[in-house]
Amino acid sequence: MTLILAGDIGGTKTILQLVEVSSKYELNPIAEKKYCSGNFPDLVPMVKDFFASNNTRNIYRACFGVAGPVVDGTVKLTNIDWFLDSKRLQIELGISQVSLINDFTAVGYGILGLNSTDLCTLQPGKPNSKAPIAIIGAGTGLGQGFLIEQGGRYQIFASEGGHADFAPRRELEFRLLKYLLDKYHIQRVSVERVVSGLGLIAIYQFIRDCQLTSESPEIAQVVRTWEQEAGKQEKSVDPGAAIGKAAVQGIDYLAEATMKLFVEIYGAEAGNLALKLLPYGGLYVVGGIAPKILPLLESGCFLFNFTHKGRMQGILENIPVHIVLNPQVGLVGAAICAAGL
Repeated sequence: MTLILAGDIGGTKTILQLVEVSSKYELNPIAEKKYCSGNFPDLVPMVKDFFASNNTRNIYRACFGVAGPVVDGTVKLTNIDWFLDSKRLQIELGISQVSLINDFTAVGYGILGLNSTDLCTLQPGKPNSKAPIAIIGAGTGLGQGFLIEQGGRYQIFASEGGHADFAPRRELEFRLLKYLLDKYHIQRVSVERVVSGLGLIAIYQFIRDCQLTSESPEIAQVVRTWEQEAGKQEKSVDPGAAIGKAAVQGIDYLAEATMKLFVEIYGAEAGNLALKLLPYGGLYVVGGIAPKILPLLESGCFLFNFTHKGRMQGILENIPVHIVLNPQVGLVGAAICAAGL
């Protein structure tokens, strides 16, 4: 029996998981704990608390998926004043091998550890196990990456595709582009400004401010409170969640219009990524937003815009498209990476 440590490290919360690796290379989680990252000055005391809670010793390897760019085994977290160094962690935690990987890279590894219950398949396509796998995920930002099979193992590659230009396709989207350029006094709009949690709110504000449909008092109050709290690190409301929930329930016209446009642009951008990679190994939609708006993604709007690429439509119809329902896919990936599988 071999014990490894997996972690999903974020500026707000951190999840640590102790995993047993069997002789058949099966991963069996045996302990897990969620922490508020801000309650600790560094990762080391948090891990030591986790070890003490579980009377843990002799950890073989550890891997942490971290919300930030990893360079030469070091990372400065984006939303908390932590600087992590894999060599320092090895010494201070007494673990022979510690890996730090970007959180979206961890998601890439996690794709390899999912089963059918973790997925909702929008389009079965014609899968090819030797072809690339694509990942796209809207959450705080818009992550994009891919996997390529080499010599019987997958190599994981993150990208900065979310910072590519937003490409409007029709009048409403051109109006949205102009609205964002004027609102933020910027020279260009990345697709992440539209397909993300903040992008979802921006679309709502655009439709509201252009008076394309009426605003309900309930959602209006949530959005106004969020706008008044601009600049505060902690927000008392989550307008993105409120808008998405109201749209799924079909109780708010503005929320429904917002999510319709959001899903259309999300599907189109996923199709753009698919055209560049031809991921017949599958395109996986990850991130915190997708499972919460699953009925909207299943409605056909996402797939229509995914495949609506003129002469390339037939190609995109052959690409498998899956929604990842498991919220801990990054933690699964960190465990797979730590195990060296």
